[in-house]
Amino acid sequence: MSVKPVFVAAVLALQAITAHASDYLPSAGATWAMRLPEKAGFDPAKLRAAIDFAIAQESPAPRDLALATTLNFAREPYDALIGPTLPRGAPTGLVIRHGYLVAQWGEPDRADMTFSVTKSFLSTLVGIALDRGLIRSVNDPVRGYMPAGPFESEHNRSITWNQMLRQTSNWQGTLWGKPDWADRPTGDDPLAWPTLPVPAPGAAWEYNDVRVNLLALAALHVWKQPLPDVLKREVMDPIGASSSWHWEGYENSWVEIDGQRMHSVPGGGHWGGGMFISAWDQARFGLLCLQRGRWGSRQIYSEQWYRFASTPTDVHPAYGVMNWFLNTDRKSLPAAPADAIAHVGNGANMIYVDPEHDLVVVVRWIKDDQRTEFIARLLGALR
Repeated sequence: MSVKPVFVAAVLALQAITAHASDYLPSAGATWAMRLPEKAGFDPAKLRAAIDFAIAQESPAPRDLALATTLNFAREPYDALIGPTLPRGAPTGLVIRHGYLVAQWGEPDRADMTFSVTKSFLSTLVGIALDRGLIRSVNDPVRGYMPAGPFESEHNRSITWNQMLRQTSNWQGTLWGKPDWADRPTGDDPLAWPTLPVPAPGAAWEYNDVRVNLLALAALHVWKQPLPDVLKREVMDPIGASSSWHWEGYENSWVEIDGQRMHSVPGGGHWGGGMFISAWDQARFGLLCLQRGRWGSRQIYSEQWYRFASTPTDVHPAYGVMNWFLNTDRKSLPAAPADAIAHVGNGANMIYVDPEHDLVVVVRWIKDDQRTEFIARLLGALR
């Protein structure tokens, strides 16, 4: 990578890049202040057309998310749900520019599942742990921070926080009854799946929720407090989020740390659970990202973490830390600037962050293959 992934004095001494300060930040519990589209730099008719497109491109998956999740992963063994689900709402979205609400549609108050966008909340807590020195370096092996069991094998023992964060760990094992090889298995021969060769840690990128859930367990051992409690205190309350969001674990993901029984929460909704959150609270999280971790006078996570999280991964340059999808090559979102970031989950759920245009967009329950077109139409509505 172009930036050495360590949090040490040399990195902290780098000249900080000034965070963008939006014109307005919504206070806790307040109605979000609005600007008319023309005052926010949009062509009203084109903006309306982009929103109509998003509504018309509703995900074809059932609104019953227990059924939708089962169908989505029907090819996989060990596909039984072990966490809660809820039916979802209608296609929903928010457009925020210069901090102001420009447009909304659907059911933005509804705390729906957000699937892999949960990973962005999880990685944020790891980033804050690094800022606080609870994790000394992203290059440290994870086995030094939790019971050695998951990292006892020769293959696993060298896995670092950096590799876990970037989904390049290639960890081998079973967690909460789900073996790593059973998540999105490669090839068409089920008999071969358990014995497929696994790349060395750091050698390849793989989107694998078993390994993500291990990162969540490791972060729980670092914080020694339930991660939803940490997220509420360190992130969601400071940015004025509502009380409607909740982060749910699995029926079998309970652990004991320092004599206290805690729920280890997953980094997505693959087997149920994960974050249930409103579009309003997603927009606040996106606005925090737009401002590079700063909310008013408070730095929630550091400038150094923002730069690290948005640094391309060697073996997958369109990915930063989970779940920061980057646009540096402008392949995934050709109409968007190279510094745009998308926090993306199944559904499709997306928090789009665009520093060049001072723009945060939340879009939910749109077809996966139409997200790119929606962003193109939305940006095309800017004057």
